[in-house]
Amino acid sequence: MKTTIAEVSKHVGEEVTIGAWLANKRSSGKIAFLQLRDGTGFIQGVVVKAEVEEEIFQKAKSITQETSLYVTGVIQEDSRSPFGYEMQVRNLDVIHESVDYPITPKEHGTEFLMDNRHLWLRSRRQHAVMKVRNEIIRATYEFFNKEGFVKVDPPILTGSAPEGTSELFHTKYFEEDAYLSQSGQLYMEAAAMALGKVFSFGPTFRAEKSKTRRHLIEFWMIEPEMAFYEHEDSLKVQEEYVSHIVQSVLENCSLELERLGRDTSKLENIKAPFPRITYDEAVKFLQEKGFDDIEWGDDFGAPHETAIAESYDKPVFITHYPTSLKPFYMQPDPDREDVVLCADLIAPEGYGEIIGGSERLHDHDILSQRINEHDLDPEAYKWYLELRKYGSVPHSGFGLGLERTVAWISGVEHVRETIPFPRLLNRLYP
Repeated sequence: MKTTIAEVSKHVGEEVTIGAWLANKRSSGKIAFLQLRDGTGFIQGVVVKAEVEEEIFQKAKSITQETSLYVTGVIQEDSRSPFGYEMQVRNLDVIHESVDYPITPKEHGTEFLMDNRHLWLRSRRQHAVMKVRNEIIRATYEFFNKEGFVKVDPPILTGSAPEGTSELFHTKYFEEDAYLSQSGQLYMEAAAMALGKVFSFGPTFRAEKSKTRRHLIEFWMIEPEMAFYEHEDSLKVQEEYVSHIVQSVLENCSLELERLGRDTSKLENIKAPFPRITYDEAVKFLQEKGFDDIEWGDDFGAPHETAIAESYDKPVFITHYPTSLKPFYMQPDPDREDVVLCADLIAPEGYGEIIGGSERLHDHDILSQRINEHDLDPEAYKWYLELRKYGSVPHSGFGLGLERTVAWISGVEHVRETIPFPRLLNRLYP
């Protein structure tokens, strides 16, 4: 019977066959221990010389790293294994022999591993990170489907930009100028006017020449937009959503988190509600902490966000940023025109902003004025303005960066490990 490593718990005491690759091995004169992987997980195969034909045992001792094979044996429970099971191997059939696999169990430099990203993905650590990423995606669909959101797919090629074109990738669209999308937000606002509550999940692109551990050139965003939702309503959705994905990873990826060495006690506390401070309060806090470089009207950098986050054991909202720091589409605070109804959600442990969101401007004339003030082409935004012309309503939305969220939840230091094939300032290969 063929099965997968993920399914072996259903076959204890049975003889099964698994298609696998050899991740590693060690052997003595009488026993060979094979570390096997099949994409669904890892399991140890034990080959006892006295219990198999000599040919099988010699094959087990000589087999090379990343050789593909069919392994047949009996599944047994094993309390010493984090996985909880192992296979008593009875037979091995080599499918394809791997020769001189470049990533050996020794230490390798980051650039070497990035050059071999197509193979590095096979490692236990990268496997664990990708499983956490997948669980966050699964839990995202679960949450928004449960809450009555409709999935909508905005275009990747656009003729305009939510935040200007200075950091966009330009391309020619036949005779017109076009850009790779930096956000699907504007289109999602149109979708919200049609469907009420919507969300998108897709790739976004920023031509930002940054080399920090928090930045990628191509990354994935989850972007909900909600009609008739004001600023406070949106914050509640955000904290409930983040709580849901964290608790889902804890429940369904415990083995992967253990493999990554993640301190799960720091994640167990991530439950709504989250603390909130205003931008004004954040500036005062930072000045009291000795950040003499920060004044009202300045944007926060990574050290500032980290200092604020260290005061909390949950993600923290920083709300009501100055109008001058934020994009043109954000709703002014009705009590203060110099700030907008927005929030950045800062993750604990130095991982920085994982969500940016706001109530959107719903007044036609003010939005038109803002477009002009930001030197944007009114013709390119004509359709966006028309959303405020035909039945405009208060509405809000946000965007969560998937890779930063994966890095935080899995405890990985650099976002380059959180996406299968990272695009960085100096990397377009493989």
